[in-house]
Amino acid sequence: MLPADARIRSSGDFGSALKRGRRAARGGVVVHWAPAGRAPAPRSEDPPAPTAPATPSEAGANRPARAGFVVSKAVGNAVVRNKVKRRLRHAAAAELPHWPPGTDVVVRATPRAAERDFAELRRDLTEAVQAARSGKGGRSGRPRDKRSGS
Repeated sequence: MLPADARIRSSGDFGSALKRGRRAARGGVVVHWAPAGRAPAPRSEDPPAPTAPATPSEAGANRPARAGFVVSKAVGNAVVRNKVKRRLRHAAAAELPHWPPGTDVVVRATPRAAERDFAELRRDLTEAVQAARSGKGGRSGRPRDKRSGS
């Protein structure tokens, strides 16, 4: 089981990791890797937070790496979703000590995850984390082109 300080629990933390993280998909999972030093760009209408650390790296360097899991109803019924979550948590617990402090990792299960056994899910997670960590996963950091309806 993941220790409490190694879990992402708030929706704001999930959203931040999903927005600023590098993404990579393998097999039944999509991983969003958000290193401690990658802070989202401040919006001009937001006033600066008075209690925020001086630098983004200071914010994450003082806490361990964290993992969060998203398993939607598209994966299956409640029994299947919980089985997938248990397997992913167990696989992430083995990988967590290898992640740099302050890193947030959100693991999103795809419907294919329900068909995969533990060994396949663990391999998918490991490969997706390596791809996202190295920047070879799929998100380039620039906004996607909006396609016109015509």
